[in-house]
Amino acid sequence: MRESFTLYELQRIIGAAVEQFLPLPVWVSAEISELKVNSSGHCYMELVEREQSRGSGSNAKAQARAVIWKSRYPYLAGKFEAATGRVLAAAMKVLVEVTVTHHPLYGLSLQITDIDPFYTIGEAERQRQITIDKLKSEGVWDMNRSISFPRVVQRVAVVSSATAAGYRDFMQQIEDSPYRISTTLFEATMQGDSSEQSVVDALMAIAERESEFDAVAIIRGGGSVADLECFNSYLTALCVAQFPLPVLSGIGHDKDVSIVDMVAAMPLKTPTAVAAWICDRAAAFDGELEYYAVLLRESCTKVTQTAGFRLTQQLDLINRAAQSAIVRQREKLAAYTMIVENFSPSRLLKLGYAVARTEGGKVVRTTTDCAIGERITIEVTDGHFVAEVVDRYGKKE
Repeated sequence: MRESFTLYELQRIIGAAVEQFLPLPVWVSAEISELKVNSSGHCYMELVEREQSRGSGSNAKAQARAVIWKSRYPYLAGKFEAATGRVLAAAMKVLVEVTVTHHPLYGLSLQITDIDPFYTIGEAERQRQITIDKLKSEGVWDMNRSISFPRVVQRVAVVSSATAAGYRDFMQQIEDSPYRISTTLFEATMQGDSSEQSVVDALMAIAERESEFDAVAIIRGGGSVADLECFNSYLTALCVAQFPLPVLSGIGHDKDVSIVDMVAAMPLKTPTAVAAWICDRAAAFDGELEYYAVLLRESCTKVTQTAGFRLTQQLDLINRAAQSAIVRQREKLAAYTMIVENFSPSRLLKLGYAVARTEGGKVVRTTTDCAIGERITIEVTDGHFVAEVVDRYGKKE
């Protein structure tokens, strides 16, 4: 009869072999594919190592169950969150210290006794740098930053959650402004597994109505690093980098700068800061208009004053020219008057000349103007007398 083991005995042998081969804790790197904290306080995980492929997906090449007992979980969870700013969750890559156990009923499992949060930080930063390098190599890194904003941003497409405090703060700042700024909300989920696709869908909806807007504002209030992870994703950053309108990012985190911030035309810290930037830009333009209005008034005043001065000068020149013309005309008139007076009949009569007229009143100029026996009137300076022509003598040829 062949030697055989019961299943329980075999499991005990495997367990003893595992514990003998790995008597001490070991550090293991893996990805958390599932995580659940039950009502008793124990944290159960599925750890996986994936085989990366050139396609869009990857397949698991190793998998194991793991547990953090309730006596250890609060400490490790707090340690991890304090260092990374994230809550332990699925899809994270972690480096954990484990004790390998094998139970006859439950099989192989890993008891997690410690975690290295800096491994997760480093892995996240590595992925972040991969995304940055990819965007740069594709030539889209500077595309949105190269788009100029209009002088006044008055029509704003807003990507946000309608119920978010950050959105309310943004709108309050806009409404308190004395300037008319139109906003249109394209609602999106701003955290969680669906946030990446939700934000991209909102941006695509805006792109279809591009001509209706001057700029896009992506706004979200503060949150943990994990909450803001979608703004470091390749898909979201790619969409923002290539967007045809200038993008303002107001993702409320003070410590870290997301990749979306890096590729956006104008990165700002908070939703309120985005609204303030929009209002300040309108105020700056308003100030410029007021400045140019002052310059225009001053210029008009100066031109008017200069024209008035020149007009006064011209009037003075005209007046002096008129006076000079009058003087010249008076002098001419006096000369003409003197000539007239010098050659007037009365003056000639005073000089001893006389004027002879026929009975018909015709001035006698030649000897042929009167006949012998004709009576003529002779005018002298103090009167006239009548004479009869008894003879006449003409000039000999």
